[in-house]
Amino acid sequence: MSSIPFAEDRYRVPALARGLQLLMQFNRDQPELSGAQLARQLDLPRASVFRMLCTLEQAGFLERCADGVNYKLGLGVLRLGFELLASMELTELGRPVIEELRDRSGYSAHLVVRDAREVVFIAKVAGRSAMFHSIQVGARLPAHATVLGRTLLSDLSDAQLAALYTNAPLSAFTPRTPTTVAALAELIAQDRARGYSVSMGGYEPGICTIASPVFNEQGRVAAAISITVAAQRIEEPELGVLVEMVKAAAAQLSDRLSHSPERGGRSTRNSQRTAA
Repeated sequence: MSSIPFAEDRYRVPALARGLQLLMQFNRDQPELSGAQLARQLDLPRASVFRMLCTLEQAGFLERCADGVNYKLGLGVLRLGFELLASMELTELGRPVIEELRDRSGYSAHLVVRDAREVVFIAKVAGRSAMFHSIQVGARLPAHATVLGRTLLSDLSDAQLAALYTNAPLSAFTPRTPTTVAALAELIAQDRARGYSVSMGGYEPGICTIASPVFNEQGRVAAAISITVAAQRIEEPELGVLVEMVKAAAAQLSDRLSHSPERGGRSTRNSQRTAA
């Protein structure tokens, strides 16, 4: 069960916390759940779960399924999610950057951020191949198994990385997936030294991904920009050309973040990391 950390327990509102935990039980593997299932997963009395379900349904965050027993996420959740994505500075500043990258490269381009151990797509533009149109804004991928995730994890120390994956198994998706924190840290270090990441069938066979980090004004990794290529392998000199395009796009967005009017026009980003 997902947990919601609270820095100050004295300010915690238990009923609200339980409601949020209930909403977080719904995912792509469990799109519909009954009250009985939720009670078991949350280890709560059925009466308490029933009251939460009624409240969340009335507020539009849950909908009752056609069978009258199960529930699914409602439009209220989607509305909040899309409003958040639409209002994010990264999305606003990043969309024209990935559109230009798509136009230059011809391939689908994406802007992603990290949510704990997952990669979240916050913007995308489709290239000439239709096979990537199914990747939707809001889609999530495991960070440890993708170059996107390795890029987003690249400013964590080894201790921070180990803490992030404490008691969390690193599932294998292909023979190339790192299944230990040490193996993941080694791959991240290699990517960090290059300043970009490349995967040729590392997460999904027949798909190559090139990614580069986007830095905020504090020099921390704020996002990653990537392109996806429908091929088992990208040969030189095309690979070198595409890598430079992705790195240039990431550097452009890093620069935009540092010079955003909302940040007072100051550029305090670590220039060495941007140049990497």
